Amino acid sequence: MVLREATQPLYLEGYHRPDYLSKDDAVSDAIADLMSNGRTSRLYRALVRDKKIAADSAGFTGLPGIKYPHLFAFYAFPMPGHKPEEVADAIHAEIERQKAQDISDGELIMSKTHAKVNLIRGLANDEGLAFQLAIYQARYDDWRELFRSVDRIDKVTKADIRRVATQTFVPANRTVGIIETTPPATQAQSGGEQ
Repeated sequence: MVLREATQPLYLEGYHRPDYLSKDDAVSDAIADLMSNGRTSRLYRALVRDKKIAADSAGFTGLPGIKYPHLFAFYAFPMPGHKPEEVADAIHAEIERQKAQDISDGELIMSKTHAKVNLIRGLANDEGLAFQLAIYQARYDDWRELFRSVDRIDKVTKADIRRVATQTFVPANRTVGIIETTPPATQAQSGGEQ
């Protein structure tokens, strides 16, 4: 889908993925972290810091919610003089790298650490603990799954990440949205200057 608007250009692509009950849910979360979480992520480093073709680039999973199959998405805002197609090619290069070679030991450790830290932060106060226990009870019909999620995070391997990336990030599973910048329409003057 392409929109032509007098606004900042944007490239967004989404890959269909299973719901939160998938055996590979923790693997998908690890991929999202590696590709998209902050200035150390692969997309930010490649498109923003190194190539300087995007003002921002990241991704997310869970849109519009995780109860049903949903999207795994990546986006980039091209810098002036760069086109959405250029950032798309750079995003695809990072995805192909994810599929072709194992991540480093450091990246795997960092991803697991991020996941555990986020889990612990969600339990930092009574309200957070009550909320998380209720969410896990509602989702899994067992509040103890909250604590079992640490085991699922620990079981993620480099081979799992390559396998899920290879299965998920294929053109037939992709939906793309682009906003192309167009000049603003000239407004007809009616009644003189204001």
